[in-house]
Amino acid sequence: MEDVKDKKLALRRETRERITSLNSRELAQKQARIEEQLLEFANFQESEMVLFYLSRGVEIDLSRIIEACPRLGKEVVLPLFDHKKRTGCRLLKITGMETELKAASGNEFEPDPDQCKPVSFDNIDIALIPGVAFDEKGGRLGDGSGRYDRLIPLLPNTARKVGLALESQVYGVLPMESHDKAVDIIITENRIIYKI
Repeated sequence: MEDVKDKKLALRRETRERITSLNSRELAQKQARIEEQLLEFANFQESEMVLFYLSRGVEIDLSRIIEACPRLGKEVVLPLFDHKKRTGCRLLKITGMETELKAASGNEFEPDPDQCKPVSFDNIDIALIPGVAFDEKGGRLGDGSGRYDRLIPLLPNTARKVGLALESQVYGVLPMESHDKAVDIIITENRIIYKI
């Protein structure tokens, strides 16, 4: 088991190095192409209530897509994790990132429960799931907190779980443990990968 944890740590390090080796212009172009791919993706176009995330580290930044959602007729939902219990998570609908987010630990932000309306997990049509790395079978390597491995099983079976990643974040096979949860689809700047 320790061997798998070591492999995961090494992959997180390798992936961060891959991303930080890209120049800012190249990274922005790849990011823009991923956004285009998502906007053209049929499941996203047909969705009404979308679960987003606020990016950390090398995760794909979704802020421009979130800002475009009102004119696209999409409801924006963000998770609020209970950092004390480590098991709790609520979903909150936001209508404005400037007014309904509050500072969390470090340089991170989270939805403000005093400003946002709660949403049932059952109402989510598509869930955008963050990751440091993915594999072609839908395997996902997160930041190590386990937050999304606990969130994914709470989503309805009908909700597509979609990972967004640069091609350099996609591997043939990732080391997975029994508690690791996969995504259904991965969208990169070059392709859409359906879980095999």
